Amino acid sequence: MDTEEFILPRSRAANERLHALVPGGAHTYAKGDDQYPENLAPVISHGRGAHVWDVDGNRYIEYGSGLRSVSLGHAHPRVNEAVRRELDRGTNFVRPSVMELEAAERFLATVPTAEMVKFTKNGSDATTAAVRLARAVTGRPRVAICGDHPFFSVDDWFIGTTPMSAGIPTATTELTVAFPYGDLAATEELLTRYQDEIACLILEPAGHTEPPPGYLAGLRELADRHGCVLIFDEMITGFRWSEAGAQGLYGVVPDLSTFGKALGNGFAVSALAGRRELMERGGLRHSGDRVFLLSTTHGAETHSLAAAMAVQATYAEEGITARLHALGERLAAGVREAAAGMGVADHVLVRGRASNLVFATLDENGRPSQPYRTLFLRRLLAGGVLAPSFVVSSALDDADIDQTVDVVAQACAVYRKALDAADPTPWLGGRPVKPVFRRLA
Repeated sequence: MDTEEFILPRSRAANERLHALVPGGAHTYAKGDDQYPENLAPVISHGRGAHVWDVDGNRYIEYGSGLRSVSLGHAHPRVNEAVRRELDRGTNFVRPSVMELEAAERFLATVPTAEMVKFTKNGSDATTAAVRLARAVTGRPRVAICGDHPFFSVDDWFIGTTPMSAGIPTATTELTVAFPYGDLAATEELLTRYQDEIACLILEPAGHTEPPPGYLAGLRELADRHGCVLIFDEMITGFRWSEAGAQGLYGVVPDLSTFGKALGNGFAVSALAGRRELMERGGLRHSGDRVFLLSTTHGAETHSLAAAMAVQATYAEEGITARLHALGERLAAGVREAAAGMGVADHVLVRGRASNLVFATLDENGRPSQPYRTLFLRRLLAGGVLAPSFVVSSALDDADIDQTVDVVAQACAVYRKALDAADPTPWLGGRPVKPVFRRLA
């Protein structure tokens, strides 16, 4: 049995105070302390590069930084310099700033498959605007989401399809239907079943597996044939797959696409981009009914747009996407070797594109297991690795990766003991971690 004590008294106290003041104890459900072993949810003091420090004074190598948004590392000098420059010049005005023009030009040069762009603050606003626009231009009520992708928006059209659907009318939820990733025949059957009712197909163009050959092009053809809008949610794939996103890598052009996360390196900025014919319906230079596309008080704050421009310049000039892939490949190889060496290669799995790695924890019967995930996370934390995923940032170096692999090997040794006992309970230290989307707290 594991007798090593790793306690976080100040983080534990801060979590209690957070829960008393903030519903869920965090402003993002994926950051909740229910996602971590009991009493081992660090509350962060600060971060620099690939490292963060908690309020107890512990330093961690961090993965999945800012829910995948901080891809260059915390407090990146070039991004911070661009932000500081704008802070002294004012951040929000009664009319557009010239920064909005410059940021749009830069973005459309980075993502040349798009013709117009509108910035906002979070991904949900962008995806919901895309859905609203698709419904407006097609005159159709239904939205088809890829059912294999976990999250698209906080808004009713998506959240109503999850176990956390309380407060959302059934009539709204019934307008959202799902199609499976990689299956063109099933998608065509859905489009035929709801002939002339589906406004759009929305999906992440790639996820933990590569798109099957011809799949994205096949979706493009289906959307054209059935008269619906093809929307790529590039919140994760944007920059991590290529500077121009998955659409730039795979060469299939959607009608609309949404970007965020890595775009601001932690600053609040996201984008809706796409074909001029559609995007202009949210503007002033057309003769049809106006579409309330995006109109946000803080959507074009100068410092966030400056951050986005600095991120794009850094990616282009320093080959960041290639670096993310190289770091991820080193990490994946090391974790797989460590798991194999401890006899748990069939239970601790690394999946996904090298720049966007996740891990799976399987029980003695090969089924996904929250208790085994808890055991694994607990050992990582005790070793100074904060890793709800293995999504890398470019601030990591080889020494960070090697240290992570060493800690993973130690975790896998404990994992093997639990498998041999067919019971991870003695190594959990409390209740298991929980999935974000569940009906009851």
